[in-house]
Amino acid sequence: MEAGDDRRPDDREARRLECPRMTHAETYLREVAEIAASLPGDDLERMAHALADVRERGGRLFVLGVGGGASHASHAVNDFRKICHLESYSPVDNVAELTARANDEGWETTFVAWLRTSRLSACDAVLVFSVGGGSREHGVSMNIVNAVEHAREVGAAILGVVGKRDGITARLADVAIVIEAPSERRTPHVEAFQAVVWHLLVCHPALEAQLGKWEELEAAGLR
Repeated sequence: MEAGDDRRPDDREARRLECPRMTHAETYLREVAEIAASLPGDDLERMAHALADVRERGGRLFVLGVGGGASHASHAVNDFRKICHLESYSPVDNVAELTARANDEGWETTFVAWLRTSRLSACDAVLVFSVGGGSREHGVSMNIVNAVEHAREVGAAILGVVGKRDGITARLADVAIVIEAPSERRTPHVEAFQAVVWHLLVCHPALEAQLGKWEELEAAGLR
């Protein structure tokens, strides 16, 4: 026992066992479980039915994202088209047009100009995958800001899966799923749960129009 420490050795060991140091993996996975439990089920249902309404009225879905969100957008377009039979597009899938607009007219125009050319209307919907959701005040993700503001102007439905409530997407959206993640790991958690949310949507009974390949094989008894 160290001088001046009148605690018994077994007391210190008990305290250490009560507060063990968690590994990064344990911490991250605990956060994943907490975030999953905090997802707003009612809003997820509203988002699924909003997308089903777009399909029912013959509208189109435009999926927007930058960086990891751009990859999500491309993947989600495939799933909404193939599994949900919902006409869907993303400007990030046309590299030539995206880079031409960025080079000639500025990055901030890339999405809104694309939506204008596509004649975005009140029949359509915009789905945004973004960590911050875009901020005019901070000049962040201005291509998303301009696109969301245009969607509001024409009356298109605005949906988003984001990590901040004060971004333009969450403020203007008809339905926004805000991923409540710790600030020091906001980006990895938000981008991970964007994929969770859209996969939840494409297999939702209100949207799913056909099974995925492996689900189809399972249903047919072929494994």
